[in-house]
Order: sequence, then C-alpha cells, then structure tokens
Amino acid sequence: MPVFLTLDLVLTRLSGMKKVSELEVWQRGPIDGVPALLQPVAHALLQAVEDVEKEMEHFSPDLLWKNPGGVASVSFHLKHLSGVIERLFTYARGEMLNEEQRSYLAAETVSHDNDTVYMLVDRFKKQISAALEELKTADIRTLTDKRAVGRKQIPSTVIGLWFHAAEHTQRHVGQLIVTARILKALAEKR
Repeated sequence: MPVFLTLDLVLTRLSGMKKVSELEVWQRGPIDGVPALLQPVAHALLQAVEDVEKEMEHFSPDLLWKNPGGVASVSFHLKHLSGVIERLFTYARGEMLNEEQRSYLAAETVSHDNDTVYMLVDRFKKQISAALEELKTADIRTLTDKRAVGRKQIPSTVIGLWFHAAEHTQRHVGQLIVTARILKALAEKR
C-alpha cells in the first residue's frame, strides 16, 4: 500500500520541527486584532482553552467533584476559571461586581448535579472568547490607568488585571490538569 506524505509533513520530519497545530499558541504568531502589548495575555488565555479541551476530552463526569488528597476538584477549577476571568475583566473596565457575579463566586465550590464536563468547558470557552473580544477593543493608552479591586479597593491597573487574569488562568489550568490525571489514574486502578 503506497504511503502519501504531504510536503508539510516531509519538511516537518526533515527539519525536526513541529507542525503549526502542534506548536503552543504563542509560537504560532500574533492573534488577529489584539494589540501587540496584549498578545501575551491573549496567547495565555487561548493556550488555556486548548489545554483544558485536550484534558477534558474523555474526562468522566463521575470524577468532576472528587478531590484527591484534599486538593480542589476539577469542577471547582473549571468554574473558578470562568468566574475569575469575568471578575478581573470587570475590574479592568473600572466596574464593581454585580449580584450575579457575586453569586457565581459563592457557588464555585458548590457541587451541582446538573454540572457536566461539556457545560463547564463550554462556559470557560465562552468566557475566554468574551475576554479576547475585549482585548481587541482595548485602548492601549489606558493600560496603566488605575483600577480598584473588590470591596477593599485593592489598587491595580488595567494591564495588571489583564495579566493577572492570564497568569491566574494558567495556574489553575495546571492544577486542573494534575488533578484530572491523578483522578484518571486512580480510576484505572480500580
């Protein structure tokens, strides 16, 4: 049976390079419409989506609220990721949280029977999409504008909040991946 190789595949194998789809998001180039100064934020958020989608693809819903060794559950991380991005972008706009956002925050640690892997991942993806649209409309002249966070009015800036959203997201995605893999390994041993 003949084997057909695409030019891309041949060049990739010869050069030892990865295909574009195998590269991390930041290695693929700029995100259309996002100002240059905010590319690292966009790259980190998009990488988080890819990492979550890959890890959650075959994740058992029975494991969503398990917390091995007392660590936060996968469901908590998925809920928290969506909520924290929305909250930090709200503060970056100079707004305070509304009642719905405060209620969501309070419910991040609460198990709900209607939580599904698909629903939680989809909400996260929609939140990332909304964040990217906001970055595309950013006025870079306001990046160092002061912003206050929460009831305590903790001082920050627009860019500080957006970068914190990106790094906080990456941190929780890493924790989610480790927790998911531990749970999958424990389930396979049974």
